[in-house]
Amino acid sequence: MLSTHIATLIAHTAAEDGGGFHGPSIDEFFPDALITFPGIILFGAPLTINRIHLIQFIATIALVLVFWLGTRRMKVVPGRFQSVVEMGLDFVRINIAHDLLGRKDGDRFLPLLTTIFFMILFMNITGIIPFLNIAGTAIIAVPLTLAVISYVTFIYAGIKKSPKNFFKNSLFPSGVPWPIYFIVTPIELISTFIVRPVTLTLRLLMNMMVGHLLLVLFFAATQFFLFDLGGWWSALAAGSLAFGLVFTLFEILVAVLQAYVFALLTAVYIQLAVAEEH
Repeated sequence: MLSTHIATLIAHTAAEDGGGFHGPSIDEFFPDALITFPGIILFGAPLTINRIHLIQFIATIALVLVFWLGTRRMKVVPGRFQSVVEMGLDFVRINIAHDLLGRKDGDRFLPLLTTIFFMILFMNITGIIPFLNIAGTAIIAVPLTLAVISYVTFIYAGIKKSPKNFFKNSLFPSGVPWPIYFIVTPIELISTFIVRPVTLTLRLLMNMMVGHLLLVLFFAATQFFLFDLGGWWSALAAGSLAFGLVFTLFEILVAVLQAYVFALLTAVYIQLAVAEEH
């Protein structure tokens, strides 16, 4: 799989017009529209679907297909595929939901946490899949949407737990001398109700963007040294190819880790909202 991915990227960069070194560009995250719906206007412009949107659709279809195939014929003694799906579900249920929220609240918010984890995982992993080569979370729409859902769930859980005291206890922590509230309250307002969704969004987005740019950089350099310069420069091509391979493996780790961190932080925020002091 990795060798195919490398060959795909090298072939793609080799086909660039004009020759020479073509480094990664931020324009890759704003590809041209592949499909346009002129009859549907959003924000003053026709609805369009580009390459990254198609990758997001593919990741979503793959996610639904995996869980449908893994759960449609459940057996008491599971087969290998069912076991893998159950291990993934148990990982979220035990290590995130129950570990942080307890059994009652964990089961209550388990569907949300499971959806967030696997949606991010499948969209992240497209960044190292041949012919896709970019994460579905590498544009802001998906991270921002999930961050807003996480934020709204946090607010909902807090209000549901303590309708009268949630905002009061969040902004005015107990045990603080009242003059200190002039300092503490603005800090709590910014950190709790403004910074959290922003950091959730940017952490996921930037990790996926940087990972893609690094892979393109190394494989584009491989193509340049090997095909454009040739000769002894091919030794540098071997080095950049090796770095590309290492960072491809690293991107797999980052894809899993970012899905885990996003789901974990969502559970932490919910746990803080339903804590007894609220």
